[in-house]
Amino acid sequence: MLTPARHSIAVLVSGRGSNLEALARAGERGQLGGRIVAVLSDQPAAPAVDRARRLGLDCVCPPAGPRRTWIEDERPWLEALRARHVDVVLLAGFMRRLHAPMLEAFRDRMLNIHPSLLPAFPGLDAIGRAWRAGVRVTGCTVHLVEEALDAGPIVAQEAVPVREDDTLEALEARIHEAEHRLYPDAVRRFLGEPWRRDGNRIVFGGSGVGAS
Repeated sequence: MLTPARHSIAVLVSGRGSNLEALARAGERGQLGGRIVAVLSDQPAAPAVDRARRLGLDCVCPPAGPRRTWIEDERPWLEALRARHVDVVLLAGFMRRLHAPMLEAFRDRMLNIHPSLLPAFPGLDAIGRAWRAGVRVTGCTVHLVEEALDAGPIVAQEAVPVREDDTLEALEARIHEAEHRLYPDAVRRFLGEPWRRDGNRIVFGGSGVGAS
């Protein structure tokens, strides 16, 4: 039996929100290791915002500023998280880089999912770049968020083979399906099991500190 939810989780979104919904459904089943108490978006018109509200989740859109790749002032975002007593942050299709004070406030408590087998194909258009490179296997990765782009310690991965008769669209669909499986499972393990850092590796088990 899973332990009762202990963590207060916020999800940061920019796009469609399909990973948000996968996380929320896992939370409803008691299979996330915590409760989603807030959704924050830099795009008030994003489909993810409508999806969050349909799911009955508290959704706010703090000011992000004119730049497309990073938040001009992270203080309103941090204030929104603190007001809701958030202790874990999950990025789900969030398209802006984060810096201090957000990274410092949630160090080792902020996860992201990326649609490639990192360290291969970090950054934008990961699926398209893998496809054009002719890889035989790609997939998705859950990792800790740090200053360097898509370079934090890896928590979990799922491989997705590239089929001989694949199209880019078919591959994208299978990677997104893998993301929807992997992310909730990785979050539950990360929050529910002891773990420790070994260099840039996350090692589960033993007397690790975990995220409790």
